[in-house]
Amino acid sequence: MTDATRRRTGRILAALLAADGLLHLYWATGATWPAPDERTLSLAVLGTEVSFGPPVVLPLAALTLTGAAAVLTHTSRRGNRPTRLAARLVTAAVAAGLTVRGLAGLGWAVGLLDSPPDSPFHTLNLTLYTPACLAAAWAATRLARAR
Repeated sequence: MTDATRRRTGRILAALLAADGLLHLYWATGATWPAPDERTLSLAVLGTEVSFGPPVVLPLAALTLTGAAAVLTHTSRRGNRPTRLAARLVTAAVAAGLTVRGLAGLGWAVGLLDSPPDSPFHTLNLTLYTPACLAAAWAATRLARAR
C-alpha cells in the first residue's frame, strides 16, 4: 500500500468511525433522528427493541471515536513507538470488530440470525450496514497490516 493510499484510506475509515460515534452521541441526547421515536430507531438499527439511552450509546460512541483516533494516529505514523504500536493494535481491533459485525450481517441476510424479512432492519442490513462493515473491515485490516 502506498503512503498516499494508506493516508487516504485511514482518513476515510476514521471519518466513518467518527460519524458513527457522533451519531451515537446525538442519540445520547434523546434525539431519535432519522426515526420518529426510540422504538422505531431501535427496530431499524438493531432489528429489536433496545434502549438508546446514554448508558447504552455513550460507550459505543467512546469506542468508535477512540477507534477513529487510533486509525488516524496509525496512518499518520506520528507519536513515539509505544503510541504507534497501541494505535496499530487498536486499528487491528477495529478490523476484528467490523469483521464480526459484517459476518453477523451476513448471518442475518441468509436467515441464520433472526431478522424478519419485511423489517426496515433487514433492508438496511442488506443495503447499508453489512456492505459498509465488510468494506471498512477490509480497509482496517489492510491498514493494520501496513507498517
